[in-house]
Amino acid sequence: MESVEPIRSEKKIQDLKKYLLGAGSMRNYALVVVGINTALRVSDLLNLTWQDIYDFEEKEFKSHVYIKEKKTGKPKKFLLNKNAVEALRKLKKEFGQPLPLQPIFVSRNGFNKPITRFRANEIIKNSCAAVGIKEHIGCHSLRKTFGYHSWKKGVPIQILMELYNHSN
Repeated sequence: MESVEPIRSEKKIQDLKKYLLGAGSMRNYALVVVGINTALRVSDLLNLTWQDIYDFEEKEFKSHVYIKEKKTGKPKKFLLNKNAVEALRKLKKEFGQPLPLQPIFVSRNGFNKPITRFRANEIIKNSCAAVGIKEHIGCHSLRKTFGYHSWKKGVPIQILMELYNHSN
């Protein structure tokens, strides 16, 4: 597995968001924004369904999401911050009324399937290249970007370990 880098420049992150919005794919925009703001592994990100993040009875986004990590099998609770919710709100508006068990990042190929890890990697790499991000980028860069900027803002390493569900 190749080593990838975080996106260190906040300006480049903003450029990336603008580029994705301008490209007109809310799915790709939401993928990047939610990935950067939740620190989820790509396997967990792609497995999210609308019922995981949206309360269909209350007709609102959940503040906290509970999942079981695919890689570790551990339960994970994470916050949907305002940036993630806003990206998901835009995606939901494009969808109309999604079904509870429908993947959030649905593929255009096949019925009710999420995009593949390969496709997510392609989206992230191509979008980053388009805005001049020269670091070695991949799916894991979204998770690393979250950690990098949290650490730079003074979040203690113990809190980051908890957010990443790491024991050491």
